[in-house]
Amino acid sequence: MTRVIVHAGFHKCGTTSLQDFLKSNQAALRPYFDYYGKVDFLAAGANARRYSQRPFIWRLWRFRRSFRRFLNTIEAAETIVLSRETFSGGMPGHRRIGGGLMQNYSRAATALGPVILSELYRRFGADTEVIFAYSTREMEGWIKSIHGHLLRSIRLRDDFDTFRKRFTALRSPAAQATLMADFLAPVKVLTLPLEVFTSHREGPAAGLLDYLEIPQAVRAGLKPARRANSGQNRATRAQFLALNRDISNKVKLKQAKTELQNRLEAHHG
Repeated sequence: MTRVIVHAGFHKCGTTSLQDFLKSNQAALRPYFDYYGKVDFLAAGANARRYSQRPFIWRLWRFRRSFRRFLNTIEAAETIVLSRETFSGGMPGHRRIGGGLMQNYSRAATALGPVILSELYRRFGADTEVIFAYSTREMEGWIKSIHGHLLRSIRLRDDFDTFRKRFTALRSPAAQATLMADFLAPVKVLTLPLEVFTSHREGPAAGLLDYLEIPQAVRAGLKPARRANSGQNRATRAQFLALNRDISNKVKLKQAKTELQNRLEAHHG
């Protein structure tokens, strides 16, 4: 029987650090599970995000088709780990069709989840054990990290207080994981709180390795986790906000952000 762990979110909860750790240690962990991340199913991940922004049924079918194509390319194994945060949809703070603010994952995640399950059962058999895993984080640190990310990636002109007030129906990542656990039942749901594992040598991946019972002797030889996509402090957020407000030309804005990001990385490097 095949066991598949679907690490399906959430954004800005240490997911990139977890993915980088599993990728960098892929060879050492292969005796225990096969790992597939973002670069292994780019089309499926992108189609999941696009569906969340424009939830037309044909976009859901595109996700199903691309996910099925990916599954057909991989070998069956005793344990498989798939990790892509867009399997729950797009990051809150982005806009849906019509201009509304994406505030939670539930609308997209409750549509994508059953598709993921049905395609896994189709590929590996009806007796496949599927576990959904969600990385979580305390609410205010999470929304600050989202704000910083969007300042860097899109032309967001809101300061944090203005941005925060727009989220009138926001649920914490933990609350959204609980919602998905209720929705997916009896499928097991595993939560990975960032606060529990952030100082661990293995980073956010530690909870997953605990669940899979990877031997400590093996874990001691793994490359340590690195902190990826670290949150921005107030001064850095203010710099990106100023660029978004002052530069209207898209090309020039992108160039200015790249230069600022390079300076910040050189300073901290």
